[in-house]
Amino acid sequence: MNIIILGAGQVGSSLAELLVTDDNDITLVDLDNSHLQRLQDRLDIRTVHGHASHPDILIQAGLETADLLIAATQNDETNICACQIAHILQKSVTKIARVRGTSYLDHPELFDKSLNDNAIPIDVLISPEGLVTNYIMQLINYPGSLQVIDFADGRVRLVAMRAHNGGPLVGKKIAELKHHLPSRLRFRIVAIYRQDEVVMPTGDVTIRVGDEVFFMAEPHDISQIVEEFRREKQKRARNIMIAGGGHIGFNLAKQLENSHQVKIIEHNITRAREIAEVLDRAIIINGDVADKDLLIEENIDEIDLFIAVTNQDEANIISSMLAKKLGVKRVIALVNNQSYLDLIHLNSIDIAISADRITTNNLLHYMRKGDTVKAFTLRRGTAEAMEVIVHGSENSSKIIGKRLIDVDWPQDITIGCIIRDNKVMLAHRDLVIEAEDHVILFLTDRSRTQQISELFSPEQKRGWLR
Repeated sequence: MNIIILGAGQVGSSLAELLVTDDNDITLVDLDNSHLQRLQDRLDIRTVHGHASHPDILIQAGLETADLLIAATQNDETNICACQIAHILQKSVTKIARVRGTSYLDHPELFDKSLNDNAIPIDVLISPEGLVTNYIMQLINYPGSLQVIDFADGRVRLVAMRAHNGGPLVGKKIAELKHHLPSRLRFRIVAIYRQDEVVMPTGDVTIRVGDEVFFMAEPHDISQIVEEFRREKQKRARNIMIAGGGHIGFNLAKQLENSHQVKIIEHNITRAREIAEVLDRAIIINGDVADKDLLIEENIDEIDLFIAVTNQDEANIISSMLAKKLGVKRVIALVNNQSYLDLIHLNSIDIAISADRITTNNLLHYMRKGDTVKAFTLRRGTAEAMEVIVHGSENSSKIIGKRLIDVDWPQDITIGCIIRDNKVMLAHRDLVIEAEDHVILFLTDRSRTQQISELFSPEQKRGWLR
């Protein structure tokens, strides 16, 4: 696929790095020539130095033959303008734009053709702040989870969690788990990571303390399954403190304030007053999120969950570590710098999330070959979960009409479930694949995505399907 990425920031660079290994032709456009040169020295990509919304730069980047344009600069107006110009110059290109400003997002008629015939021609609109807010809300809804990802429009979820000493299922073989759980609970373990080494989840594998377990289940079963991996029942967070009153912190408080006791610490007095006027029940505190005395004064020892979402990585890391030291059981920190993310896994912060990585993941399936509905990288980019639609017939497909056990799957892959007619069917060896099934799978080796594409696409349609 021929892909143009506008903006070589965290999102643009991450996308280029992810996609360059998937047999794509990547062109990256940015104003910072030295940054482009560093990326080109490291990645097999083409770069164009210039303003992302200028017509001559878009043409130089190869717009005429592009399949996909991703406008991911730091400037909303540049992204919107670039998509508008690209539509005029090359109508068939699929256009994705990152837009942050609530002034735009609060007016869907600007982008939705069903509401406005003259809508701005953007095919997919991505809001990083909204994506991060939804991601954190999932972690709050399932206490103890490390990661929660929706598939099939929320009919099934992939959950990652840590197995704790004393948990009822710790020390049991996977094949024995069904004997230790209520019969109504349905789930499938798709991967286990043990000290950063992957363990394929065969029936003979025993779950050990410290294992990071990935499982798939329907939403109504997840909470109880999560509890079975813990040594004690995890209470839902009642008292929540949010560090940072920006878009993410404000939106979290707005969703949580009616069901939780919420406090927000915001250092900017003007912003603190603005959100205080809108929020009904949340308590707004003007101060430094890393001020130990302030945290103690605000009864940090009574807080169940501390969420650091300021626009500074350092403030988020320091305040989270301080909150943990002062007795908070669970902390979540927003951290975008990749070097910081790698270090954080060695300290006391429970969950570190990256807005850029979450944004990248929500764009990834548009770049996957075959009819991929969703793709999400996991384990800091080493693994991937995918939802792929099976097309074709028994005559044109390598997998339709076959039992899962009879398909020649690539190594390092686990089939989680199949969605058929809105029904979730957890994978088992005798389950037969049918046309138009949605198959959700887990790859411990992301280099297998090309093989997956070839398996799922019918012979006459091999390649990228829009």
